[in-house]
Amino acid sequence: MNFSSKLLQEAVEAFAKLPGIGKKTALRQVLYLLDQPSDLTEQFTGALTKMKAHIKRCRQCHNIADEEICIICANKQRDHSTICVVESVRDVMAIEETGQFRGLYHILGGVIAPIEGIGPGDLNIDSLVGRINASDVKEIIMAISPTIEGDTTIYYISKKLKDFPVNISTISRGVSFGGELEYADELTLARSIMSRIPYQNKQ
Repeated sequence: MNFSSKLLQEAVEAFAKLPGIGKKTALRQVLYLLDQPSDLTEQFTGALTKMKAHIKRCRQCHNIADEEICIICANKQRDHSTICVVESVRDVMAIEETGQFRGLYHILGGVIAPIEGIGPGDLNIDSLVGRINASDVKEIIMAISPTIEGDTTIYYISKKLKDFPVNISTISRGVSFGGELEYADELTLARSIMSRIPYQNKQ
């Protein structure tokens, strides 16, 4: 791709580093911004700069937040006795879109994947155990993608929690094996959450 401007090329290359955006798409986005009023471009770049500088991770559930505690954990109307364990922020957003879950969340930051060099110590598992130890949690819902790595992670966490008086359940297999939670449609995901099954009795 030939550029008549070095500045244009640098902007396109920066956009192309985003996931799912190739150089042609990046070029369209950059040319669009180039044709917009300066205040729109400044709003766009300013929002990104402000986000990067000030965004936090909730010290309780590891969700993205503006304060030390995210708005979900801080909401007294939610069921604080139920924690839904997920892999990523995107999974929280997917479940919230269903409108069927009113408990809290805990974001692991991934799953145990030895081949990729990801062990239990790389995930937010110890903080989950700490939350359960320090609060009146009655149920843990394992809303983790149904993959071999996901099942391994569920098994590991269940062993860590075996001495706690909490019920452990998993989402039903409405989400196909090998699939990722964030890509499940809202109806399937909602049914999987509502039709969760006890982990100990899972076949």
